Amino acid sequence: MAEPIGTILLNEAEVAERVEALARAIAPRIDDETVAVCLLTGGLWFCSDLMRALARAGRHVRFDALWLASYKDERVSTGRCEVRADLQRPLVGRKALVVDDVFDTGLSLSEAYRLVNDAGAAEVLTAVFARKPWPHERARQPDFVGWEAPARYLVGYGMDSAGAYRGLPYIGALD
Repeated sequence: MAEPIGTILLNEAEVAERVEALARAIAPRIDDETVAVCLLTGGLWFCSDLMRALARAGRHVRFDALWLASYKDERVSTGRCEVRADLQRPLVGRKALVVDDVFDTGLSLSEAYRLVNDAGAAEVLTAVFARKPWPHERARQPDFVGWEAPARYLVGYGMDSAGAYRGLPYIGALD
């Protein structure tokens, strides 16, 4: 049985407002040849909404995905990033926008940046919906952040607890 959501931190309308604001900030920095690289599986919800918001802002980006795993079904990162599925679209000479749900340890975003850069992208930009505070410096900070999240266990809008709660249209906390 799933744990009850302790607190709703951002409701569905607030999530949508932040995605639209991010799209307006990102649109001038990219072009229609840009490839949005979604980090699976958590980034899928945010990436889908962001791509639609970018289209409303006049940018029609391409889509690709990387499936990286560092948490598995645990609440703590394993400390290493496993590539479960690699890029499918050529990136050589194109801008890339790496999109993820949450910036926590920074491990997934740094690894994705490296992989996309190594694939020949002309420029790599990064966008996360939520950035959590961390007690020490992380390797790479995201270029675009939708929300400065509290240091709580977040669920919803792609974030999960052992696979549960990803589909919630809002962000809640379990602690």
